[in-house]
Amino acid sequence: MRKAAALAAVAVVAAAAAIAVRQRLREAKRWARVAAVLSDLQERCVAPAARLLQVSDAMDVEMRAGLASEDGSKLKMLVTYVDSLPSGDEKGLFYALDLGGTNFRVLRVQLGGKEQRVIKQESVGVSIPQHLMSRSSHELFDFIAAALAKFVASEGEDYHLPEGTQRELGFTFSFPVKQTSISSGTLIKWTKGFAIEEMVGKDIVAELNEAIKRQGLVMKVSTLVNDTVGTLAAGRYVDNDTMVAVILGTGTNAAYIEHGDAIPKWHAPLPKSGDMVINMEWGNFKSAHLPLTEFDQALDAESLNPGEQIYEKLTSGMYMGEIVRRILLQMAQEAALFGDNIPPKLETPYILKYVVPVIHYFIMQKKKYFS
Repeated sequence: MRKAAALAAVAVVAAAAAIAVRQRLREAKRWARVAAVLSDLQERCVAPAARLLQVSDAMDVEMRAGLASEDGSKLKMLVTYVDSLPSGDEKGLFYALDLGGTNFRVLRVQLGGKEQRVIKQESVGVSIPQHLMSRSSHELFDFIAAALAKFVASEGEDYHLPEGTQRELGFTFSFPVKQTSISSGTLIKWTKGFAIEEMVGKDIVAELNEAIKRQGLVMKVSTLVNDTVGTLAAGRYVDNDTMVAVILGTGTNAAYIEHGDAIPKWHAPLPKSGDMVINMEWGNFKSAHLPLTEFDQALDAESLNPGEQIYEKLTSGMYMGEIVRRILLQMAQEAALFGDNIPPKLETPYILKYVVPVIHYFIMQKKKYFS
């Protein structure tokens, strides 16, 4: 009897051990499949120096073509009408509106020249409701103007507007615009999830000024710049050697200072400075040398603008979370990464948002220009 009980105990232990071994084997196989997916992805994403040089050369060709003619390149290489940048001597009260994507920011700053620099500044961020990104231009700009009016109404006594002057607004608009002057420009196309088709080809400054009037606010837009140009101006305010600005955020773009005589499509007289800030709109860059994976291709095919903004879809915050989701979903389907059941939220497009930080930075070239 005692012997039978002992044999039974041994059998139970053996069975438990066998089950544990099988579970470990299943786990090992599962993680091996996960590793295989990641290894395959890594191979397809690899970008050694030689490949990066090919990408660089391809972008250089597109840059030159974009400077030569309006429709000669995937890169718009937009003339910004900004031929001089801040010196640090500026004084007075300034307002700014930055519409960069799914959020916008309004700011006021009191500048005190070389000695005092920024005396005081305040800003507030506002999220744009999803439905306003595809409705009408009136609804979008009325929403923005209402937030601006509320912000101006909160202006304290620490801010001083010179007597007899009207509040002026610098408008940073982070979408492709064909500028016709320093304070006007027509929308070329929407990016970053916006889709208000009636706005394409219209003057966005005129739209905003009309919305400001509807709010009863005494203010006008005096300057229109792209966010990359604004970043370049901010860099120049701090360091006079700043020549290039790059943004990696919801989208991505770059701006730099170009010699006026290196812009064949510029037919007006050269500015006094001899230079012109160029807004590259490099989010639309595309090259056979870019390491596109099946995840990138599927994301592009299912996007609102297939075939466009490829560089932006490879690098910017709006799309990084979605690429990560697609990779995790494949690992869940092929390697049971999360067990036998796939989490339902993992099948929801864009459930992971903005996995990379917003980066606005300047590149110091020490008075060197692109050759």
